[in-house]
Amino acid sequence: MTASVRAAAASAILFGCVRNPATGKLQLDLLSESQEVEMGKQAAQQVEQTMGTVKDPKLEAYVTRLGQGLAKQTTRPNLPWQFHVVEDASVNAFALPGGPIFVTRGILGTLNSEAELAGVMGHECGHVAARHSATQMSKAQVAQIGLGLGSILSPTVASVGQVAGAGLQVMFLKFSRDDESQADKLGLAYMANDGYDARRMLDVFKTLERVSKLAGGGKLPQWLETHPDPENRLSATEQRLKEIKHDFAGTKVGREEYLQLVDGLVYGEDPRQGFFKGQLFLHPELKFQVQFPEGWKTQNSPQAVAAMSPKQDAIVQLQAGGQGTSPEQAAQKFFSQQGIQRGQAAQGSVHGLPAVSAYFAGQTDQGQIGGLVTFLSYNNMTYAILGYTAAAAVQQHDAEFKSVTNSFGPLTDPAAANVQPAKIQLVKLDQPMTVEQFNQKYPSNLKVEEIALINGFDAPSAQMQAGQTYKRVVGGPPRDQQKQAAR
Repeated sequence: MTASVRAAAASAILFGCVRNPATGKLQLDLLSESQEVEMGKQAAQQVEQTMGTVKDPKLEAYVTRLGQGLAKQTTRPNLPWQFHVVEDASVNAFALPGGPIFVTRGILGTLNSEAELAGVMGHECGHVAARHSATQMSKAQVAQIGLGLGSILSPTVASVGQVAGAGLQVMFLKFSRDDESQADKLGLAYMANDGYDARRMLDVFKTLERVSKLAGGGKLPQWLETHPDPENRLSATEQRLKEIKHDFAGTKVGREEYLQLVDGLVYGEDPRQGFFKGQLFLHPELKFQVQFPEGWKTQNSPQAVAAMSPKQDAIVQLQAGGQGTSPEQAAQKFFSQQGIQRGQAAQGSVHGLPAVSAYFAGQTDQGQIGGLVTFLSYNNMTYAILGYTAAAAVQQHDAEFKSVTNSFGPLTDPAAANVQPAKIQLVKLDQPMTVEQFNQKYPSNLKVEEIALINGFDAPSAQMQAGQTYKRVVGGPPRDQQKQAAR
């Protein structure tokens, strides 16, 4: 490191230290509040584009009302706070700089009261109020390191490739254990000050532990992947509850109101938005299917369905190119981009469907890439199938790229075309019974351990009370298809 670089870094640290608005302590922040807010807005737009939001005005209004009440308890109530539910089956929630907060459909189906949801959202409000994302990004800038996500393609290919922009990278910043402890403390205070029974935050942490155990201990809930678990989190929360000296008698829990809200909510992956059966991807809504190579790791998202080679040196993905655009127009737009070179044509149709297919080369930050791109028309929609790898390896993966392209066709399986998602259904018990007895009387495709989890119990032997409302899950694809539906 040169003297000038050291001086610049020292200057950044010296003048970048500001007082944390939530804690009063000095911390490193190179982003102004206006930059923080703008970055959060951009990232929020990308989250909605890449993950999608649940189209339920009643649910959105509920989450917004709850979130705005918590935001008023923070030291930054005038931020442009916004609260959304993303179309994601994982148990997760995350905050972006400057105010946007997202909870997943999956965590809503797993929690059991408004107070529990307030605890999760209060925690995320704590991250925003304490500027944790801004601080982490400032540290990354001083250390001259990237954010660890990166784009698959350069901007010249971004119109076709499923690319995560710089704004979206803030989602993947991992907070420190100190950040987590701070957000726990702040979130607890926010929910208590907003009239909630803050003791329910203990139930949230217990639920997250159960999610981890149910996954076999080898996979953490996504919330814990990006929110490192401080040691003794439960005992620390219990101690904080004593310190705030709050009388929780008569405070809000909202169990019944919350359960009524999630009644009918889709549970697990929504197969109507596409699911895998082995390496075969089927999309009931768009009525197509496509086969990916054996051994390739697959993923489905609202923007694209993709697969990566076992050596992680090649990617092939399919993405809707929009209505009202012909394959020729889509191809012309793609190849008119600066830095994209068109190679020889590969084919003019795919199983009788109008198509434009050609090899291409392009430059990325990681070097020269090449591949095969095909634009085809099906059911008044143009689709782009893009296979790419390092320029020197195109021939090596050419057959696999072509096999994916040539496998595209109409969805022919009636059962797959008519598949429906699993949904939460409420049951009010007229007599006490164990979770296991409940699952026998009201069966579903879920394991009994998962039924216990989503009702807030440790084990199938736990006792359910008469007169209480509980969740079951009805419908959905067969269990083997549910496993393949993971994104």
